Amino acid sequence: MTQPQRPTRILIAFYSRTGSVEALALAVAEGAREAGAEVRLRRAREVVDSATMGKAAGWSEAAAAMNARYPAPAEEDATWADAIIFGTPTRFGAVTAELKAYIDGLGGLWAAGALNGKVGSVFSATASLHGGNESTLLSLYNVLAHLGLIIVPLGYSDASLFRAGSPYGATAATGQPARAPLAEELAVAHYQGRRVAAVAGALKAAG
Repeated sequence: MTQPQRPTRILIAFYSRTGSVEALALAVAEGAREAGAEVRLRRAREVVDSATMGKAAGWSEAAAAMNARYPAPAEEDATWADAIIFGTPTRFGAVTAELKAYIDGLGGLWAAGALNGKVGSVFSATASLHGGNESTLLSLYNVLAHLGLIIVPLGYSDASLFRAGSPYGATAATGQPARAPLAEELAVAHYQGRRVAAVAGALKAAG
C-alpha cells in the first residue's frame, strides 16, 4: 500500500522589533498553510545588551512578548524543513545581526551539505519607502546560494505584485513610528507563502 506523502515543511525564521516583520511572517505562514504546508515560525533572539535595547522605546517589551510567542530558531528546524523563508527588517540596507547570527550558526549544516536542494525565499520591512528593502533581499540571495538552497523569487507571478512588494520577496515600508503593514503588502506575503509551499511540494514529489 502506498504511504500518504507527508505535508511540505516550511521554516519561517525571522527577526522583528516593532512587529512589522512579524505581521509579514504571519501572512506568509497563513499562505503556506492554505497550500497544505506544515509551518514552524521562529524568531531570532537579540544579540545586543539590555542597555542598547533600552535606547529604543518599547524594544525590550516587544522582544519579550514575541519571544513568548515564538521559539528561537535552531539548527534542527532547518534540517526539518523542505523550505526556509528568512524575514528581516533592514539595518542600514542589510540583514539584521540577529537573523544573521542564526544563519551563521548553520555553518555545520552547510559543511555537511545538509541544506542542498531545499527551497529558500526572503522578505523584509523597513521604515522608509526607499530604506533598503531590495538591497536587503538581494543580499540574502547570496546567503541562500551559499547554503545550497533553490531560490524562489516572486517575479510578477501574481496580481498582488503590481500593487506592493517586490519581485525578490514581500516587503513593507511602515513609516516612523511603525504602522502595521498595509493589506496590499500582506497580500504579497500571503502569496509568497503559497508559492514557496507549491514549489517545495513539487520538488519533494519529484525527488
